[in-house]
Amino acid sequence: MKRDLQGHYVTVSTAGEKAQAFVPAPLPPVPPIDWTPELRGKFDQALLALGRLDSVSMLLPDTSLFLYMYVRKEAVLSSMIEGTQSSLSDLLLFELDQEPGVPLDDVQEVSNYVAALTHGLQRLDEGFPLSLRLIKEIHSVLLAKGRGSHQTPGEFRRSQNWIGGSRPGNAAFVPPPAEQVLEGMGKLELFLHDQPEPTPVLLKAALAHVQFETIHPFLDGNGRLGRLLITLLLCDQKVLREPMLYLSLYFKSHRRYHYELLNNVRLTGDWEAWLDFFAEAVIATATQAVEAAKQLADLADEDRERIAVLGRAATSALQVHRAMMEHPIATSGWLSQKTGLTPATVNKSLERLEHLGIVRELTQKQRNRLFSYARYVEILNRGTEPPDR
Repeated sequence: MKRDLQGHYVTVSTAGEKAQAFVPAPLPPVPPIDWTPELRGKFDQALLALGRLDSVSMLLPDTSLFLYMYVRKEAVLSSMIEGTQSSLSDLLLFELDQEPGVPLDDVQEVSNYVAALTHGLQRLDEGFPLSLRLIKEIHSVLLAKGRGSHQTPGEFRRSQNWIGGSRPGNAAFVPPPAEQVLEGMGKLELFLHDQPEPTPVLLKAALAHVQFETIHPFLDGNGRLGRLLITLLLCDQKVLREPMLYLSLYFKSHRRYHYELLNNVRLTGDWEAWLDFFAEAVIATATQAVEAAKQLADLADEDRERIAVLGRAATSALQVHRAMMEHPIATSGWLSQKTGLTPATVNKSLERLEHLGIVRELTQKQRNRLFSYARYVEILNRGTEPPDR
């Protein structure tokens, strides 16, 4: 459905020139969403896909191990959209205090994302509401170190920003002036809490994502935080018991169309086209996540059976194997610390796992050798390969 401009323009003076900044109208859209049978059917499919994804979290033998890596995969993808070159392997090396193959700022940015998501989920678990205060807290963690740490972490912007272009005059989009950010975000917070009217959670996540991106309330980190809020909202509203839905890969794969749809919503009010895309993103992403979870569970089962033939040596080898499911690139020293096994026992177990073709040594060093649970990493890596360096 085509509507009028979904907000209004105001003239701002910034960076030595005048520009037209867009102030969005509060949610929900007026007139309301036109639920055609096709769009309704797509949203029903998306909810079914989420249900299947949620049930997988109950079937996995150890959901925490899957989530530990899956969150890191999302951090890599979401940061990649913003231009970082860090891969999943780079992040795992960084967490082991090893030297990644990319600039440290890139990996620090990804590491911050993991910390920000973890912080947000912990606060929600404690019963803290999804609110402006929590959004600011998450942002302060997201920009705590490295690139962006000078861009007022945890504070709404006090100056004008713009998206695309070298200056406001040639920007692709100019968000609301700084003095209108708090009001816009305050109305978004009310919408998240079903004011002025209740909104189904998946629709709420789709609409709120556009509104957050349009307000662009921070000087840096808006894209990452806007994507992260989708998952936090679904967990907060108990649609998902575990944070297993991340749309960054889909958004990354359809980047140009994604931005085109956001712009069309603002200019023509075509919320329905955006909602169709969003539902498709949920269906594709949830289906991929279910498949990845099953593949990882099957691989772990298969490898455990192979380890079982080691007899008495199987006990320690299984402990090392489990630790590598949590961190599939690891040093022998880290594995010893994680499992409580002696370095000698860990090294012997790694030799056996290498002989079985389960792990592979990445270094040829005498000390602090690095090992990879290669097939596990390969399954997780799908879709995260960075551009050519």
